[in-house]
Amino acid sequence: MSSSAVEIVQEFMRAFREQDRAAAERIMADDFVFTSPQDDHIDKATWLERCFPTAGHFSSPAQTLQIIPIDGLVLHRYEYAVDGLLWRNVESLEVRDGRVHAVEVYFGGSIGRVGG
Repeated sequence: MSSSAVEIVQEFMRAFREQDRAAAERIMADDFVFTSPQDDHIDKATWLERCFPTAGHFSSPAQTLQIIPIDGLVLHRYEYAVDGLLWRNVESLEVRDGRVHAVEVYFGGSIGRVGG
């Protein structure tokens, strides 16, 4: 049974949150590319070394606000806390053949204090 693109993205996010590197690697395509305001088109190996270990930076796991498949992509809007502040980001993930091929992250600003 094949998973939908949304399910693949949810599995990828869970692997990151739980720091399950083996699961993340299975979900990532060999030609995986990651882009964010801090990372310009880095490859799979670089992402696994530089970005994957950062889950502990968040005060609590990110909460999905919306996850929408559109035009061959999955848009994932989420909220997370760091040092008492809430932040929101959007990611555009390209999923093909059951694997994540590309991620583009768009950073949002802080939306205020946790619980405030």
